[in-house]
Amino acid sequence: MTHRTKLTAAASLLLFVAPAVTASALGGKKKPSLAGDLHKPTAAQNALIDKAITREALVIKTLKERTPLVETYIQNMHPDPVMSQAPDSDKHFLARVDFGKVIGAENYGTDKRSDGEKKGKLGFMKGSLSYISGLSSALHLQYNQQGFVQMLLVDSNSFNRQMYQFSFVRNEFLGTVPTVVFDVAPVKKNAPGRFIGRIWIERNGGNIVRFDGDFAGSSTNDIKEYFHFDSWRTNVQEGLWLPTAVYIEETDPNSQSHTLKFKALNQIWGYSLKVPPKEVEATDVQVVGANDESQQAPDVSPLQAQREWVQQAENNVIDRLYQAGLIDAPSDFDKTLESLANNILIYNNIQTPRPLKVRTLLTAPLESLAVGNTILLSKSLIDTTAVPSQDGAQQLGNLNCLLAYQIAHILLGHHIDTKYAFNDRLLFPDEAAFHRLPMQHTDEDDAAAAKKAVELLSVKDLADSQQYFGLYLQQLQARVSGLKALNTPQIGDSLVKPDGTFWMQALVSKSPKLNNTDLKQQAAMPLGQFLKFDPWTDQLEQKHISYEPLLAPADKLPFEITPLYQKLTYWAPPATPAPADPNAAPAAGAAPADQQPAPNNAAPQADQTAPTAGTATPQPAPQQ
Repeated sequence: MTHRTKLTAAASLLLFVAPAVTASALGGKKKPSLAGDLHKPTAAQNALIDKAITREALVIKTLKERTPLVETYIQNMHPDPVMSQAPDSDKHFLARVDFGKVIGAENYGTDKRSDGEKKGKLGFMKGSLSYISGLSSALHLQYNQQGFVQMLLVDSNSFNRQMYQFSFVRNEFLGTVPTVVFDVAPVKKNAPGRFIGRIWIERNGGNIVRFDGDFAGSSTNDIKEYFHFDSWRTNVQEGLWLPTAVYIEETDPNSQSHTLKFKALNQIWGYSLKVPPKEVEATDVQVVGANDESQQAPDVSPLQAQREWVQQAENNVIDRLYQAGLIDAPSDFDKTLESLANNILIYNNIQTPRPLKVRTLLTAPLESLAVGNTILLSKSLIDTTAVPSQDGAQQLGNLNCLLAYQIAHILLGHHIDTKYAFNDRLLFPDEAAFHRLPMQHTDEDDAAAAKKAVELLSVKDLADSQQYFGLYLQQLQARVSGLKALNTPQIGDSLVKPDGTFWMQALVSKSPKLNNTDLKQQAAMPLGQFLKFDPWTDQLEQKHISYEPLLAPADKLPFEITPLYQKLTYWAPPATPAPADPNAAPAAGAAPADQQPAPNNAAPQADQTAPTAGTATPQPAPQQ
């Protein structure tokens, strides 16, 4: 059977090669060029290209009217004897970008280098690969360089038939979106600064949804000034696809093992920021069948007044962070985390005057924060601790430890600075939010909170969480020297102490020893493992990914940037609930409005199942 299979494969290979040999012998034709007859677009494909050129002009116009947040995270790589390669150093930049000022009329001008030669005006893409080490001056809160713009747009000035030629490649689905793939190159040969690569055009609307390549302008020239990138877009509104993320990488030309020189990720979000509605509106509404009991409400005690004052500061800060695009819109996943946090209190028989809330920081650094009774966890903390397992215990244990650390701060009275109860303290530009709202705790408070967190995690129902997070900290310890930017908080608390150890170092001794060669042990995940968010609404949701088995230690990729491959879908308007009949009587035994069960499509609560990327096993929880 095996012998017959090999013969069949060999025969198929000969049948595949034979026509090429015959054509060459009979016709003597040369290999077709990019615009050769073999891949020349049909009339329908040419119409689709023309439509894409028109749609791209609309994307440029829309971007000029927006000021989204743009985050750039870069990891320089070096060879690793066990895991093939590992981050050697990193850089992180974040800013709100006014694209109306960034996108200029001239994107391909040249100027003089210090040595007198011309260079392209492509921002941080200028110079050799060694320029990565000096990115601070080019990118730190300054995105006015055309090189950055060009990774979001194929050509913001001259994307047309006169400048570019197109060659059909294939039809392909990206997620659920049908696309037609074309190779693109400048009409003029050797045109540095012009895009050369591949584009994916959405078949139904003619929108470019993905493109990758570089700006070398020629497939025969390996110009070091231009880095290779893969740019993706999201359908954020009906017919509108906007840039979402760009992956960039270059291989070290001197590496025999093909080690990357660096890899980077640009994330774009906050295209349409809105202030979340208040839970209670202070309006005069007459409610049928309700009695006014406001006169019977008790007076406010001094302690309650103090807590209300802290709550006011908390509300002001949370609203301001949301306005600045730094935290997510309220989501079902946040409710899952809230259930986990409140279960920690219940397991420890602790009552608080207000339930705990949880929101997610959308930025890359590993950090957490307590703002009043609201806990903030960074997206990267959630992603890198989302280790898949059959029962979901490892991810759940890691989340318990992250939440316990900030719960300890709350219980110890390390509350937010109440100066933010005065709203005028928060009247500053969005880009200054991280500088104006530093809320890190002192070293003394962090040490006390770590001790209290270990105490909270020592109860029977949470004790197993410690071993998982201790293993996570061991993996972070192995990478912490090369990931200084990732471990430098923007606004909250780091996991790392000033001496390089961890605030919750006591958990390391309660975990098994880290073994990178053991394929059955996975301590931390890559960035972007578990969550994705809508760049228009800033709302988070869990990814639905299939399990990928580890074949070698190099597959582990802890804390690393990975290439993009997004499951593209078409935008759908949010479902509008049917208006309730005010005259309808409630069903017998119906719960009050604030106690109604979650809808079927809501994220599972922590007392039902753990939020894992794989199959989860129900987690018992105390009665609330």
